[in-house]
Amino acid sequence: MSVPIKPLADYVVAKVEKAAAKTASGLYLPDNAQEKPKTAEVVAVGPGKVGDDNERIAMTVKVGDRILYKSYSTTEVKLDGTEYILVKEEDVLATVA
Repeated sequence: MSVPIKPLADYVVAKVEKAAAKTASGLYLPDNAQEKPKTAEVVAVGPGKVGDDNERIAMTVKVGDRILYKSYSTTEVKLDGTEYILVKEEDVLATVA
């Protein structure tokens, strides 16, 4: 899959996973009542940031990982009808199996 965004330094580009629009009991929720999604699938990663010793620090996450991220530390971008987020690797909380 070709991603139209190429991240720099320690940024991660991920495709936002939508929250379920229907509750367990079968009720449908309007968009404004749904909780913001906090998981996404990584589609591109930057080369990593440069440390104090001028050596590049390798990225921990990789393309294909599902991540849990801080919802208020992202930049949201919508391209060709797909929602992406850009998030610094330090704001990625965990990978999800």
